[in-house]
Amino acid sequence: MSKNEIKISWKDTMAFEGKLNGHTIIIDADEKVGGTDRGPRPKGFMLLSLAGCTAMDVVSILKKMRVELIDFDVKVSGELTEEHPKQYNKMHVTYEFWGKDLPMAKLEKAVSLSEDRYCGVSAVYKKVMPVTSEIIVHEVK
Repeated sequence: MSKNEIKISWKDTMAFEGKLNGHTIIIDADEKVGGTDRGPRPKGFMLLSLAGCTAMDVVSILKKMRVELIDFDVKVSGELTEEHPKQYNKMHVTYEFWGKDLPMAKLEKAVSLSEDRYCGVSAVYKKVMPVTSEIIVHEVK
């Protein structure tokens, strides 16, 4: 079994510095709660992790299927509860593809494989909340 570990160090006020895969990341709080806005908030990384995990899967799968994309975006929105501890109670993933004559069946298959088989982030999140998705295709002439 593989194990990952992260350590963050307090810088000052509400700012912390961490290293991930050799990259330095600063997380901080909004000024209205004592931070200085030097970096993103921690919960946003949950959305970013899902977007990155599934996006990498989809691109890899589509390359193997020989689908040529001009562009590709993944947007993840999360709905937070009102009460503390504020947490995401659902997420929605939008896959947006640009290309010429893109085969919808292959796009759907790549997304499905990522969501149901390969993306570990999605697998964990689906255990605790609904995660829905949609595909948008932009035909480029």
